[in-house]
Amino acid sequence: MDTYLTLGLAILFILLIAALVGAFVLRRLTQRAGSLRQLLELADRLEADLKSCRARLQQAHAVMSLNPDLPAASEQEASHAVDAGLRALLQQRIWIRDHAPTASQGELDAAIRSMDQTRERLQPLLQALGQAQSELDSAMREHIRQDSAS
Repeated sequence: MDTYLTLGLAILFILLIAALVGAFVLRRLTQRAGSLRQLLELADRLEADLKSCRARLQQAHAVMSLNPDLPAASEQEASHAVDAGLRALLQQRIWIRDHAPTASQGELDAAIRSMDQTRERLQPLLQALGQAQSELDSAMREHIRQDSAS
């Protein structure tokens, strides 16, 4: 009888350890999948931010090219900066494709932090660009109003 009890307890202990290991592995896989999903979502958001920036810059340049009284902007320099950002994002996406499946959780977390910080640095610039666009639109309306009053 004691042999069966000992054997039963040993099997129960082994099953408990297997369940704990399984729970740990499942948790890691879930965390990893969440990190990969977050990394891809951040890449999509950053790409959308950069494309929005490009569109706003093109719109601002179009407005300024119609009004010679306004200072000319360096459209090419701004375009190069946005293009550089998109190229860097493409490199990040290539890293995600090639290395993310085998990357450690620490590497995934570092990539997420890096992309998050990039978006945080870009947001004030996008807001400033939006404000500048609004002011430029107001200046253009005023200029048109003055021209039509003359």
